[in-house]
Amino acid sequence: MTRKRLSPRTFGPARCIARAFLCLLPAALAPGSAAFAQAFDPARADVAAFVAEVSQKHGFAPEPLAALFAQTESKPSILKAIAKPAERTLGWDEYRPKFLVERRIVRGAAVYGEKQAELERAQANSGVPIDIMLGIVGVETFYGENIGKHRVIDALSTLAFDYPPRQAFFRKELEQYLVMAREEGLDPLAPVGSYAGAMGLPQFMPSSFRSYAVDGDADGKRDLWNDWADVFASVGNYLKVHGWRAGEPVLATANAANARLEGLESKLALTETVGSLRARGLKFETSLPDNAPAMLVPLRVAGGMEYRVGFTNFYAITRYNRSHMYASAVSDLADAIAATRNGRPLPPAGAVVAPARALPAAPDSGWSTSTGTKP
Repeated sequence: MTRKRLSPRTFGPARCIARAFLCLLPAALAPGSAAFAQAFDPARADVAAFVAEVSQKHGFAPEPLAALFAQTESKPSILKAIAKPAERTLGWDEYRPKFLVERRIVRGAAVYGEKQAELERAQANSGVPIDIMLGIVGVETFYGENIGKHRVIDALSTLAFDYPPRQAFFRKELEQYLVMAREEGLDPLAPVGSYAGAMGLPQFMPSSFRSYAVDGDADGKRDLWNDWADVFASVGNYLKVHGWRAGEPVLATANAANARLEGLESKLALTETVGSLRARGLKFETSLPDNAPAMLVPLRVAGGMEYRVGFTNFYAITRYNRSHMYASAVSDLADAIAATRNGRPLPPAGAVVAPARALPAAPDSGWSTSTGTKP
């Protein structure tokens, strides 16, 4: 039975980040591309080869699969979106306000009131706090207000066949999508998502959907577009699988004014410990022991750097989107939502700003469909 519940009203886990492959649009367009969207020709050599490979590998009937691609469109607007370089890299003091806005915070608290049972069930099963799950869905799609407008099959096919810089990645995701649609009983022409093929309120790519999506209300379906129980259960499961530790903090603000930062790496890895960072003169508060894994989180702001210390749960959030700023925004939004729904004042916005001396900010490749911002 084919399901067509996927709502058009409405780049999360395993998302494609294009910045490492930025190029001018003409160089990204394959020779067969047109100025306007056009259906794929199933007889086109690369499409036909893909159909043959996927049919043999996964037991699809070749003729219906070829017919499906005849209804799938290559869209230059998608190529333009993924190849367009950011005008400049945003600083943390510009990035954070895009997400820590009153309407997003208030809406997050309202979603808690509307979906408390679903959130509490997901928290109990995953160990991930309610407000972190709300923070991720709030950053990703503004709680479903902006899940993207492209048919997923159009987005993935356009990038799989007409975007050479990442075609290997997107062909794998297209393959995963076709298998996912069959497993979930979905019409493959129906789901909508981002221009990169990320889907639903939490913006899962097809491979992440198949690996981490959860049927949160035991109704026999995994619906990340309409079913909030599935959305929160899936977000919680993703973070749990990627190392979330129940009851531990995400990060701490740090004073690095007199710290010795020489030799520290600004990559997304738990290469330090609480003790090793304190031994360098970094001042921060945490209940974690000295041997707890940690990383320095450098955030570039006007006039210098804001430093934080990220722990294991911060690292887990960066597995959702590999960005210091993304994970920091999720954590700050979660704290703001928690304060709002519990009637407390919002947490302060900033920390101690230190000169950008020996440690530059790590390149941030994370972005969110809810703002269209590429930091």
